[in-house]
Amino acid sequence: MNIVASRVIEISTARRCIARERPVICQEQRFIMTIIITAFERSPDGGKGLARDTRVRWALEEVNQPYEVRAVSFRAMKEPAHLALHPFGQIPTYENGDLALFETGSIVFHIAQRHAGLLPDDANARARAITWMFAALNTVEPPILELVTAKILEGDKSWSEERMPLKADRIRDRLKQLSVRLGDAEWLDGAFSAGDLMMVSVLLRLKASGILDEFRNLSAYVARGKARPAYKRAFDAQLALNNGKPAP
Repeated sequence: MNIVASRVIEISTARRCIARERPVICQEQRFIMTIIITAFERSPDGGKGLARDTRVRWALEEVNQPYEVRAVSFRAMKEPAHLALHPFGQIPTYENGDLALFETGSIVFHIAQRHAGLLPDDANARARAITWMFAALNTVEPPILELVTAKILEGDKSWSEERMPLKADRIRDRLKQLSVRLGDAEWLDGAFSAGDLMMVSVLLRLKASGILDEFRNLSAYVARGKARPAYKRAFDAQLALNNGKPAP
């Protein structure tokens, strides 16, 4: 079941107290709030699932929360309406009632905190899962993005051929450490968590480089993440949007 499109997301409850002589009568009012995220109207990766909205989609699918998608063009991302949601003019953004968030890590963290399924109940295990989220974004992803950016912006420079191996080696250093820590475990720390969701999403950026293939356990780890039904639904939804087709 795909949970994208126009379905209702969440129902919150407020109490309204009405004084009718005595006693005071309290009634529950139910407010329907729809989660809305933004995504590229046409993704730069052609719908390969590397745009960051896929991470948010995946998190929502994992916790079984429906959502709507507002597709934005590159031009619209720089206009006041979108800048009010994301001051840096990027995607994704997240809206739910009066709450508006930007930054993928923050959005996924919020989803994981609010809905069961992405963070363990045990306090220590929960803290470790959150730590892996930060490790994915702050330690593993930066050298990967450096390589990707260099290929796009510096690929035609005379000195590019000398710099690329250095950038690739920085990635290998991180992957060696991550590979040792993962070992033969299925996930980073017990059951699948938001930490794994973010780490798999980051490692997917290495697919075209071939570097990930050098680490068998990490390649298998990413394959397990991609095999999750929630990931498949998220991927199919972003691909359908990129291709201009209705979400499956």
